[in-house]
Amino acid sequence: MNPHQTKKSGIGASRPRADARVLVEGRGQYIDDVAVQGVLHVAFLRSPYAKAEIRSIRVDEAAQLAGVVRVVVASDVAPHCKSWVTSQTYPGLTTREQTCLATDRVVFVGQPVVAVVAESRAIAEDAVELIEVEWEPEDAACELELALVDGAVRAHRDLDSNLAYQAHLGDSIDDQTFRHAALVVEDNFRFHRLTGCSMETRGVVASYLPGDDSITIHQSHTAPHQLRSLYAMHLGIPEGRIRVVCPHIGGSFGVKIHLYADEIATAAISRLLGRPVKFVADRMESFISDIHAREQNLWARLALDHEGKFLAWEARCLLAIGPYSTHPGSSVQEGDEALRIAMAPYMVPRVSGDLDVVFQNKTMVGQYRGVGHPMGAAITEHLIDKAAALLKLAPEELRRRNLAPDDAYPLVTRTGVPLEALSHQKCLSRLCELIDLPALRAEHAALRVRGIYRGIGFACFVERTATNAPTSAHIRKATAQDGITLNIDPSGAVRCAITVTDQGQGTHEVVAQIVAQGLGVPAETIRVVSGDSQATPYGSGVRASRGTAVGGELALKAARELRQVVLSAAAGYLRASVDALDLQGGVFSVADSPDLRLTLAELAEVIYFKPQLLPPGPQINFSLSMHLGHDWPSVVPTNGIQASHVEVDINTGFVRLLKHWAVDDFGVVVNPLLLSEQVRGGIAQGIGQSLYEELIYAGAGQLTNGTLADYLVPVAGDLPDIVVEHIETPWPHTSLGAKGAGEAGASGSVGAVMNAVNDALRPLGASVTDVPMTPVRILKALGRLQAL
Repeated sequence: MNPHQTKKSGIGASRPRADARVLVEGRGQYIDDVAVQGVLHVAFLRSPYAKAEIRSIRVDEAAQLAGVVRVVVASDVAPHCKSWVTSQTYPGLTTREQTCLATDRVVFVGQPVVAVVAESRAIAEDAVELIEVEWEPEDAACELELALVDGAVRAHRDLDSNLAYQAHLGDSIDDQTFRHAALVVEDNFRFHRLTGCSMETRGVVASYLPGDDSITIHQSHTAPHQLRSLYAMHLGIPEGRIRVVCPHIGGSFGVKIHLYADEIATAAISRLLGRPVKFVADRMESFISDIHAREQNLWARLALDHEGKFLAWEARCLLAIGPYSTHPGSSVQEGDEALRIAMAPYMVPRVSGDLDVVFQNKTMVGQYRGVGHPMGAAITEHLIDKAAALLKLAPEELRRRNLAPDDAYPLVTRTGVPLEALSHQKCLSRLCELIDLPALRAEHAALRVRGIYRGIGFACFVERTATNAPTSAHIRKATAQDGITLNIDPSGAVRCAITVTDQGQGTHEVVAQIVAQGLGVPAETIRVVSGDSQATPYGSGVRASRGTAVGGELALKAARELRQVVLSAAAGYLRASVDALDLQGGVFSVADSPDLRLTLAELAEVIYFKPQLLPPGPQINFSLSMHLGHDWPSVVPTNGIQASHVEVDINTGFVRLLKHWAVDDFGVVVNPLLLSEQVRGGIAQGIGQSLYEELIYAGAGQLTNGTLADYLVPVAGDLPDIVVEHIETPWPHTSLGAKGAGEAGASGSVGAVMNAVNDALRPLGASVTDVPMTPVRILKALGRLQAL
């Protein structure tokens, strides 16, 4: 292998995204840039109530407004759009039928009720204001703490309880295990609602052609083939007559792996009218209609012996999901993963978790970056720090005593999670090398004398990535396969059409590097295409950090297979042995014949235009298609550890982030630059959850801070220097050896920041487990504000 090519172009090279300059110059193609002749615009009248009966809807005045084409209610679209029930990812989950527009009842603020189709969005919005709805408001189920008490208000009046799902994970632990332990630490935790706030809001442009009963849908989404299957189900149109295009996506974070009622309604309205119809959510709509995440109340306790060895861990989780489970898939995963993964890094004999999932009259909760892992890691890591303080052990030492040895794998956790090829001990050791902990703690002690309180916190975690058949088979129309087509054109350029999409994280660049390595050509000659169900093979798209772990493996296999075809063709043309040939950087070389030179472009020209120069034989095909049906375990585990250094102003409650470190093991690193930036982006979102982001509801289920003026997200000035390093333990079940990486930053940062804040407050006898740790909550913990 040519070392220069590997460094500059292939696996291991730090390369910027190929489309970075295009996007920075504002030349990307997002949903709002999609231009379709004759397109109409839709705006929705959404429920202003968390729970109400619809007595009547009067649309006459709205329909008469100049520029309005049609006012659409549920009965109008019903013949063109089937209702649905969320698929049973978790058997036993209570479900309720949903429609794209509300019929006789609403169950959350923001639920779409009436659609106005007009010549412009502005006209449609004006017409929405003219619609008169007679509502009969009802008491709503909004408070998580009250969801299961006797006599609680029900989110759905036909249900006897708000309990949607219940599960027990792991062991059954007798209380004697905890009574006989040398030390037991426990705590209660609250994690509040947040949402994704992607730069680009959700949007759909649906273009139905009545002549051949076909529809083209442009949508800001991560999985075009899954969408095609879902729209076929909802609209009753044969799947082969549906094309879904997912252009540039301005962020997803889980928000855009779901399919929403307003998006389904937009497609159904296009079919109803036989016209192109466009819906792009505004930011205020996004706050009340995009999936929310993270609303959980948890209690956990940890038992230890005199040496600090873990004996048992037990937790209970109360998870809010809104009035329905998300479509497709399930909202339950946020709580299930929190309990299932919490103790995964550690050797502990007994682990027990109980999960109660409840309905609410709030926006639905869905799968957001990390999917439960930030909460699972945070509660465990908080208890470890608490125990370390009581045992007078350094927090890193207590972890070292209990982390699974790096040679302990493969193993299965007490909650049934298979783990393999992890490196907790190596990651911890490397982190301690990066931080001079004795000097830092000495500095903290000296600063406390001056009234300055600083702390450092750690968080270890396991991240479950790259889900395939065993977990996704329950999710309606989420295939476990991914596909790729490679073509070498007459110029020698390579076109790669692949099913894993790019949401802004650089998947296209990574795939190009892998193809470059496998085929033996410069990455600059490779053009990667994704996001179009008509231009790519059938496949899963991107979810659960599958882009490199799954798409990369597929790209490597296909590139290596096409390389053999190319080498065989070159051998025939050059009248040389295949074994004597090599292809690197797009140039063939022949052993023992240094003067003999042939480029891939020259060979391609012969294949396409001068086949008479080739020896007799079968036609040579410079195109290859392949699907990858995953034959490795259901998820690919990764691991890491993070540390956060903070200063807490005990007079104001404000937290200043001083530095953050992350050491992760994502297997083989394809592009260190893009990978490290993925980690930093996830850490930024975890910091947002830790300190800033909270959707605040009034008692009647009204969101009170649904704008970016009131809902705080971290900006560049709020973030510290973030040091990122990687340990490489290859995933043994693939040729590439890469694991998923997109969610790890968010998974570890919440616990690290929580522990850092509490380390700063510990000398004052205070602790905060209510997240986000706002100034008000910190001052309450310090006793400087009365509880509200």
